[in-house]
Amino acid sequence: MSSPPKGQDTVKVDLGGREVSVRKGGLYDRYRMDPDLDAIARDPRVSGVDFFRRLPKIKVDSPIGPTLTPNFYYTMSTARLTMLAPSKAIRTRLPEELSPLEIVPGLGLVSVMFFRYDVCDIDFYTEATVAIAVKPARHGKLGFFDLVTGLKNEHLDAYVLSLPVSSDIAQVRGHDGYGFPKWVTDLDVGIDDRRTTARVANDAGGVDLAFSAATPAQKAYVSGERVGSLTSYTKINGGWHSTLNQTNVLNAGTTRSTRDVTLQLGEGRMSDDLRSLKPKRTIQFDVMTEGQAALHMPVPTSVPPRTK
Repeated sequence: MSSPPKGQDTVKVDLGGREVSVRKGGLYDRYRMDPDLDAIARDPRVSGVDFFRRLPKIKVDSPIGPTLTPNFYYTMSTARLTMLAPSKAIRTRLPEELSPLEIVPGLGLVSVMFFRYDVCDIDFYTEATVAIAVKPARHGKLGFFDLVTGLKNEHLDAYVLSLPVSSDIAQVRGHDGYGFPKWVTDLDVGIDDRRTTARVANDAGGVDLAFSAATPAQKAYVSGERVGSLTSYTKINGGWHSTLNQTNVLNAGTTRSTRDVTLQLGEGRMSDDLRSLKPKRTIQFDVMTEGQAALHMPVPTSVPPRTK
């Protein structure tokens, strides 16, 4: 695993028998997922906590031991590249129970996303992902609603291939608790209203994947005005689970132009996963320079066999 940032004091915590280091005096050290929202609201980086007051936490048993859910992200930013890819290539990377969300017959949607969590229950970290948009497991036939809302980032269903992160606690919680393919690496993400950049390192310290683009013009939203959801499917102990992530969008923008978008594929797991999907072209670039999220613990779900 990664070592803690230089000059930063840490404490050891137990997560389901795994010992990890967290920042001493950080949110996890102080609250252990049971935050004082009034205290967090006083953080100048947090624009408000009303979104979280409507989401009571509950205690659940999990593979990482008893924990409170959902995990709150008080200040975060994200960037997503959506690309067209051949359904044939996508199906080679999907479990047989899942089917690609197709924009037209034979063409599905894949994405590369970058995340920066400045204030959250498990302290600052960054992550990146290569994911496949899939049909909702709750029904076999795709409705027009699913495609439209998926492209608008309002309600997405996904299967994740890669999910590198920058911190130990995010890796253990994500891998052991949620079933995601997470590993720790050096991962820099910078997102502001002018530019969006990211660099994911490989095991040798070189470039796995790098990204740079002008940030699309941002629109401000009142808290609670635009709340989207992402449902991810994973297998835990052989059984299918779904994980809900609710996002409270505060400042975001979208563009179809790729004139200033640079995506560099290097050597590593993320690049290998993206290459395997054989993406044809980018059709949309979304950036949320400010948002909040509530990540719920996985729940068992029924995933019917895929029809041929």
